[in-house]
Amino acid sequence: MAFLSDTLARVKPSPTIAVTTKAAELKAEGRDVIGLGAGEPDFDTPQNIKDAAKTAIDAGKTKYTPVDGIPDLKKAICAKFKRDNGLDYTPAQVTVGTGGKQVLYNALMATLNPGDEVVIPAPYWVSYPDMVLLAGGEPVIAEATAETAYKLTPEALEAAITPKTKWLIFNSPSNPTGAGYTWDELKSLTDVLMRHPHVWVMSDDMYEHLVYDDFKFCTPAQVEPGLYERTLTVNGVSKAYAMTGWRIGYAAGPVDLIKAMGKIQSQSTSNPCSVSQWAAVEALTGPQDYIAENNRTFQRRRDLVVEMLNAAEGVVCPVPEGAFYVYPSIAGCIGKTSEGGTLIEDDEAFATALLEEKGVAVVFGAAFGTSPCFRVSYATSDEALREACTRIQAFCAGLR
Repeated sequence: MAFLSDTLARVKPSPTIAVTTKAAELKAEGRDVIGLGAGEPDFDTPQNIKDAAKTAIDAGKTKYTPVDGIPDLKKAICAKFKRDNGLDYTPAQVTVGTGGKQVLYNALMATLNPGDEVVIPAPYWVSYPDMVLLAGGEPVIAEATAETAYKLTPEALEAAITPKTKWLIFNSPSNPTGAGYTWDELKSLTDVLMRHPHVWVMSDDMYEHLVYDDFKFCTPAQVEPGLYERTLTVNGVSKAYAMTGWRIGYAAGPVDLIKAMGKIQSQSTSNPCSVSQWAAVEALTGPQDYIAENNRTFQRRRDLVVEMLNAAEGVVCPVPEGAFYVYPSIAGCIGKTSEGGTLIEDDEAFATALLEEKGVAVVFGAAFGTSPCFRVSYATSDEALREACTRIQAFCAGLR
């Protein structure tokens, strides 16, 4: 359609949203479908947070707020960074957006010029490359393989950096793999970045609190203080506090960058929802004990899914350190034909046939830049996960 922008041709719709939508459509038709595509906790938002929102409504806190966040929330965010990460920020260094996605997008829009490159480790969250393209930049994909547990090596990072590189987008624990970087692993990457002072770091810490076993979370500016002045540390309340629909993300970084991001937001959405901001204040300053409780549930589900998927023929599933995803390889399934007659030529064909023949919705690996794999979100009930994995096992057993 000639009327539409040429920029639109550079990007594609979110595959994760597409899978969730397709599963919902099939359910509406009466099909028995188990959706494992959505990156959304199945827990309800904690009661104290909901109560804070109701109190805000009753107190009339329903008007416009400052464009990039109310002072109380910025103060709470500063306290969170100090408490959890040992990072000192002032409210002037903090921005609040309508979800983490807007915060990332604002930063890219505020900084990228045509030809600027952004290094993105693969597997990556589906939105990173397309946001870079929308902002006029060029994504440069740095491969992380199963051999390195899907973690970027310093050698791969070094090879991806050029004089045109403006940002590295870093995500730990990772969506889609759940891979988390230890302090030493992250230090080896920050050592590379210290040799390239023109490269900034966008650290997406959205899954910070969702970690298992003895894994200890750390973030780039914490590991290498020398990066503090060129790091944007991004987080939000959606995952740890089961507040996906409230749409509050935030970040801290250099004042000039934060001001520029606010300028973008002032001409796009203006302020995030006022009531959601007051709920986020309570999330960050109120009791935190349910996070550990929820994590115990997530870890149980992780162990269930990893064990059952590794029992499926042709599937190899690593054990992730965090988030609520697993990212199994299906190299052993490629080239075979399903019971329904579909040739499994790639992971998209696998995911399509699995949905149509067994009613299990997963996201194919090519959407995340690494094949042949698929992503499972285990942020759903044990019963649904057990049934879904049983169906996956049956599907794989039927491949010939």
